[in-house]
Amino acid sequence: MSEDILKLSSLQLDALREIGNVGAGNAATALSQIINNKIDMTVPEVAILPLGEVPEVVGGPDAMVAGVYLRVFGLAPGSILFLLPRDSAFYLVDMLMGRSQGETQRLNSMDESALMEIGNILAGAYLNALSHFTKLTLLPSIPALAVDMAGAILSVILSQLGQMGDHALVIETEFTTDNDGVKGHFFLIPDPGSLSTILAAIGVTE
Repeated sequence: MSEDILKLSSLQLDALREIGNVGAGNAATALSQIINNKIDMTVPEVAILPLGEVPEVVGGPDAMVAGVYLRVFGLAPGSILFLLPRDSAFYLVDMLMGRSQGETQRLNSMDESALMEIGNILAGAYLNALSHFTKLTLLPSIPALAVDMAGAILSVILSQLGQMGDHALVIETEFTTDNDGVKGHFFLIPDPGSLSTILAAIGVTE
C-alpha cells in the first residue's frame, strides 16, 4: 500500500467518520436489544496509522487486551480487528451475561462466544454502513478471538496478513451505558487498493 493512505484530506476523514458514526449507531441498537439495556456508542476519533503503531493506541504492546479478528471479502477486501482492554472486555461480558459489574474475572467458553458475537455485530454494523455509502458488497468472515498482550495479537495478525496491508483505519469506539463507559478500538485494515476503491465509491477522491 502506498503512503497515500497517510495523506487523506479532512474531507475524506470526515466521510469515513460519518460512516463510523452510522455503524456505531447500528451496533448500539443491536447490542441494546441483546442486553435489554440502552447502550450509546460514539466515534470520537478516526485516524490512519501504520500497523506497527496499533498497540500504542490500546496502551502499549504489553497491555492485556481482547481482540476479535475477521477478514472482509468483496470488492474492497481487507481485515477487521476489534481491540479493547481486558477490563473493558470483562465489563461487556458482564453486561451481556446479566452479571454484576466486576463479576467476570476470567473468560469461559460462553464468555468468549459472547465477545465474538460483539465483534460480529460491530463488524456487521460497520460493513453495512460502508456498503450503504459505497454500494459495495462487503462480507465478514467468522470471527476469531484472542486474549493476550496487544503486541502478541498484532504479531499473529501481521504474519497472517503478509503484504496484504500495512496501515489501518482506526475508528475509536466509546460504549456508554448509564454512567459507565468503555473504549474499544475498531481497526479496518484495507488490502492494497481497497481504501482507494472505498473513497472513490463514496465520491470523495480528494
